[in-house]
Amino acid sequence: MADRETNRIEAFSDGVFAIAITLLVLDLKVPRDLLAGQQLADVLLAQWPAYLAFLTSFATILIMWVNHHRMFSLIGRSDDRLMFHNGLLLLGITVVPFPTSLVAEYLGHDGQQAAALIFNGTYVYLAICFNLLWRTAAVRDRLLRHDADRAAVAAIFHAFRFGPAGYLAAAALSFVSVTASVVLNLALAIYYALPSRRSPGHV
Repeated sequence: MADRETNRIEAFSDGVFAIAITLLVLDLKVPRDLLAGQQLADVLLAQWPAYLAFLTSFATILIMWVNHHRMFSLIGRSDDRLMFHNGLLLLGITVVPFPTSLVAEYLGHDGQQAAALIFNGTYVYLAICFNLLWRTAAVRDRLLRHDADRAAVAAIFHAFRFGPAGYLAAAALSFVSVTASVVLNLALAIYYALPSRRSPGHV
């Protein structure tokens, strides 16, 4: 099997990431028919839960796309297992706009905890899928490029190991503060984007 036979997987995945991240903006609503005495600025500021949910999910999908690219810069071959596990990951990516809508709608209102649990549960699922996809390719170098950077491989194993636990912690935090739970999700996204996690030669 020749190196770089993953191009179609990457192209298909890029399309799914792009669609999912674009759909997030649909939760940002333009206020219409303001009531007497209402100011547009006040109404816009009152929509802060939608902005927080949008920013968190946008950052998370963007960084997941970056990490997906980092993985596939090291993966040189594909098989059915890899394709199906990548499909399970993309299933979670396509779902992200739905829990984002729930948080945008219910943050600060009755039902916010259930919305946060669904939101966090989606990211727990995605973290598990990232681990599954990476381990399918990387354990015993099963599908890795013959010249894969060993430091980069080790760094991904190390980073992904803590993903599910981090998002489970965010879910548990929702029982104390739903807003803090969403902010922790944003912090986790930033953590996975830190430049120090990169290895030379990889975006």
